[in-house]
Amino acid sequence: MTFSDLLEQVGSTGRFQVLHVTLLSMPILMMASHNLLQNFVAAVPPHHCAPHANLSMSSMGAGDVLQATVPLGQNGKPEHCRRYVHPQWQLLSSNSSESLLEEGVEEIETQSCEDGWYYKTTEMSSTIITEWDLVCDQRALKQMSQTTYMGGVLVGAILFGGLSDRFGRRGLLLISNLMMAVGGTCAAFSTSFTMFCIFRFCCGMALSGLVLNSFSLIVEWIPTRVRTVVGTGTGYCYTAGQLILAAVAYSIRDWRWLTLAVSLPFYVSFLYSWWFLESARWLVLTKKPEQAVKNLKTVARINGRRAEADKINLEMLQESMKKEMACSKGSYSALDLLRTSTMRTITVCLSAVWFSTSFAYYGLSMDLQKFGVSIYLIQIIFGAVDIPAKILVTISMSMLGRRPSQCGALVLAGVMILINLLVPYDLQVLRTSLAVIGKGCLAASFSCCYLYSGELYPTVIRQNGMGWVSMMARFGAMVAPMVLLLGEDSPWLPGFIYGGAPIISGIFAFFLPETLAQPLPDTMQDVEDRKSVNICMKIS
Repeated sequence: MTFSDLLEQVGSTGRFQVLHVTLLSMPILMMASHNLLQNFVAAVPPHHCAPHANLSMSSMGAGDVLQATVPLGQNGKPEHCRRYVHPQWQLLSSNSSESLLEEGVEEIETQSCEDGWYYKTTEMSSTIITEWDLVCDQRALKQMSQTTYMGGVLVGAILFGGLSDRFGRRGLLLISNLMMAVGGTCAAFSTSFTMFCIFRFCCGMALSGLVLNSFSLIVEWIPTRVRTVVGTGTGYCYTAGQLILAAVAYSIRDWRWLTLAVSLPFYVSFLYSWWFLESARWLVLTKKPEQAVKNLKTVARINGRRAEADKINLEMLQESMKKEMACSKGSYSALDLLRTSTMRTITVCLSAVWFSTSFAYYGLSMDLQKFGVSIYLIQIIFGAVDIPAKILVTISMSMLGRRPSQCGALVLAGVMILINLLVPYDLQVLRTSLAVIGKGCLAASFSCCYLYSGELYPTVIRQNGMGWVSMMARFGAMVAPMVLLLGEDSPWLPGFIYGGAPIISGIFAFFLPETLAQPLPDTMQDVEDRKSVNICMKIS
């Protein structure tokens, strides 16, 4: 008897599993809200220098004051970061304006925005940009806040991955839920930009803990035959979360209340997470078989199989976990990811795939204002495109194979982004359509690489392998916002980098072995044997 047989005995798809998966999936709905929150809480409204503080405006209209105090830029709109040292009232006269234009208005002495900025708050009534004036010389701090958050996600992936193997999934899930709730609440009431970044970093760490431990608890309590369906379902929870974020942000236009609104649900998740049972697999592997038996009996009773619950004992459990316990006794580390030439090829290629997928995904998703349409509408479109994209790539992976699906999704995404660079800015519909197709391809790439990576790495180092590629993805997400800063001098450069990275990694993916309809490898030797089989198939 294997552990899967034992799970079938207590009920592998019963009432417990339905409740268990549903409750674990609820926080996933809100994860997208924190990942993409920057699009709304850091939206940059139209702005220009505030008038001189000592200026009396009782008898003048706002338009006249603006014309007399702020010069026009090359696009014919008020400058964002400069104003006249002294109000130029003569500009209000049409004759004077024409003569000054002939002489060159640019020669009039200007200064920085000494009295702050005026913001046109049409989409968001308040953002961190308006709160702390993150414009002009401070504009780089906008991208820094998202990089800080993604840095927290990276640190959390490293920290919580090891801690969950040592202290269990349930305990770390409780801590992660509480950390997300408290961190988000504190970020909402931050009194400084530094304080905001610190608590967003904590939210990023908590998100990694939620992802790692939620998926571990889901996978370890369900049978193999339904893992694909459940995995797809939880993936769609994240997609639905993107749509929820657009609706919540549309209803709540203040950044503080919006941040609080997407954080409060994690208090509820924290409270009901006490109900979850620790993974029986983890309990056996950490020499706590008595508690594992107790948990299995509880599952059997919830599923209405009391007679089966009475049959479960220590000997039956240890017999079913023989193979897993034997594998856990082996000494394996992250160095084994590079031990053989085959493993080196897999690790290097997957690192490129995960990095570029995440890098380009967040590069597109975190700069919605550049499309020139409502950020709420574009958020809905970007979220909705994931639905057909994931369906198509699932069909493609089953019919064409993992490797062509992975290569195709990446290369097509890169091509769409690069073509967008050639489209005039005025053609907003075409630009948006190309970006949506590119984002859908990247979502498909994510779905593919999750499954593909799990099939490429052998059981003995699968956790190490998935941890490493996940870390590469977090690193890509952390770097992505900073690339946008390159657009200050060369507007085309960020798009060129975001488009080039997926194409290059698509070439890397071509060197990965195909895994369609092949058994999962358990040992390093299984990986080498699979390579030999693939070579023989190519020759024949």
